[in-house]
Amino acid sequence: MREARVALVPETLAKVRAAGHTVVVETGAGVRAGHSDDAYREAGAEIAPDFAACVKGANAILKVREPSADEVAAYPESAALLGLLGRGENADLLARYRARRLSVFSLHALPRTSRAQNMDALSSMAAVAGYKAVLLAAAGSPKFFPLLMTAAGTVAPSRVLILGAGVAGLQAIATARRLGAVVEAFDVRPAVREEVMSLGATFLDLPLGESGVGAGGYAKELDDQRQQQVRDLIQGRLPHIDVLITTASIPGRKAPTLVTAAMAAHLKAGAVVVDLAAESGGNCELTVAGETVQKNGATFMGPLDIAASVPKDASQMYARNLLALVLHLSKDGALTVDLSDDITRGTCLTHEGRTAAELSPAATAEKPA
Repeated sequence: MREARVALVPETLAKVRAAGHTVVVETGAGVRAGHSDDAYREAGAEIAPDFAACVKGANAILKVREPSADEVAAYPESAALLGLLGRGENADLLARYRARRLSVFSLHALPRTSRAQNMDALSSMAAVAGYKAVLLAAAGSPKFFPLLMTAAGTVAPSRVLILGAGVAGLQAIATARRLGAVVEAFDVRPAVREEVMSLGATFLDLPLGESGVGAGGYAKELDDQRQQQVRDLIQGRLPHIDVLITTASIPGRKAPTLVTAAMAAHLKAGAVVVDLAAESGGNCELTVAGETVQKNGATFMGPLDIAASVPKDASQMYARNLLALVLHLSKDGALTVDLSDDITRGTCLTHEGRTAAELSPAATAEKPA
């Protein structure tokens, strides 16, 4: 199983208990993230011998990813479920939530507001992914990243191109620069230019205006003409780079194709591509999700669950985000559902057998979960 993160670490567990909740942890749940059962006991948790015993009688279940059908069937009816649980696009899973009358809150659907910043697990996990993508590229590249002055002469630094300057892209820029690479970056949103340059990278300018800026500052899909402009810009850089890291995604949509198979043929021999959008279809046509493949002398990596490959720190970051949501929903030792609140309403996928869209905020205000 790829997933090695855990939803609560001992530090955050203690704070959940301080809010009036009893916490039960499945035995071994945190081992791969560096947290033993004894550490959870010391933080005040009860340790359950297996999954069934852990969820039996639970009022709320905290997870990292979407549950299986068997897991949903085992959850107590009308319990709350919190985690990175999608945006409601899985109709079958949504129907199972409704059948169990679960109150489901997904950090994937968190509103992008200042009030919700401390719950932003997507940004936390994107930062982990951006960091690890550069390490994967460095390990797979036949070149050094930094400039080296040696007795055998000078070794030129690697040239890295990063597509997308969101949280993952910016962390990738910072990591590549720390390793000594020469870095270029591109994003359809012109506002990120200063952030890219502040990290010591060159921003590739393309006069798209605000056409690539969507709601909440996220990138949005471009029309065909502008997509071709972007591809022409990228293709012009491909023969000159040693590493390409792609991070472009559109919430709830298939990832945009930024590098076609024909474009990838322009990469030099030994080039490495790390496609962080592999899970949502990939930014490169040659990406194979979950695999590393070689074409025309270049290497294409399509890592899945990349944040889970740094389980200790990723778990700590995620647990803090999830703790903030738990505390937001907590009142007098219980979780409450007030759909007049924008964070509660935004993250709620189902409640009382209905989807959030079917619920009236006035009718559900301050009801115990």
